[in-house]
Amino acid sequence: MTTLLNQQPRYLQLAQTLINEIQAGKYGIGDLLPTEYDLCEQFGASRFTVREAVKRLVQMGLVDRQAGVGTRVRAQQAVSGYQQVMQQLGDLQQYTADTELDIVSRQTIEIDESLCGLLRATPGETWLRIEALRRSGDSPYPICVSEIYIHPAFRTIENVGSATHAPIYTLIERQFGEQITEVQQEIRAVNVTSAQARQLNVKARSAALWICRHYINRRGEVVEVAISTHPAERFSYSEKFQRDWRPV
Repeated sequence: MTTLLNQQPRYLQLAQTLINEIQAGKYGIGDLLPTEYDLCEQFGASRFTVREAVKRLVQMGLVDRQAGVGTRVRAQQAVSGYQQVMQQLGDLQQYTADTELDIVSRQTIEIDESLCGLLRATPGETWLRIEALRRSGDSPYPICVSEIYIHPAFRTIENVGSATHAPIYTLIERQFGEQITEVQQEIRAVNVTSAQARQLNVKARSAALWICRHYINRRGEVVEVAISTHPAERFSYSEKFQRDWRPV
């Protein structure tokens, strides 16, 4: 059994070990990694630890997972940018844990007609607007620019300092006793504006991915709206769908 000795969480230790083995050529491009069971046996790790480690490699663009086939090596070096893998709401928390949100500005704004539809708000309401840049790893450039709108009932939110790894919606849950039960997401292809281009250090009107998420509480009310614009070369998005087999 291979021993992992490190102060990092075990899934990160295992991920780094697999990265080292891929980069050393133990697993070439196109090769399959050992099965989940074999990795558990080899490293004395739980299935959860192995899954999180492999997910980390997927996020780095080193491997692909395919049901019924296995985990196949696709590259020996991590791709630039950040790949977000989404299968459940908890993956949003992992995304924020892996990245850092640098707060640029925070102000209350009165909602006008131009924002009513997007926020599902009433004209004249006063929402909190936060502008921020999200960063990943040691990259000198942000992976996105974000606009976060918080409902008037929660605009007194605290502990949103100059930088945070915590999802804003979890701060709202803790401070106000709310419960987010649903996230509605819309994705579009857009062009970067001139202002965003300066913040992101890319060319104006270059391709980008626009992601808007509405965080809904158990009463069906919008608590938070988060809009992120990602330069095309710095972010990719992956989802997994499984067929729900039912007997005929």
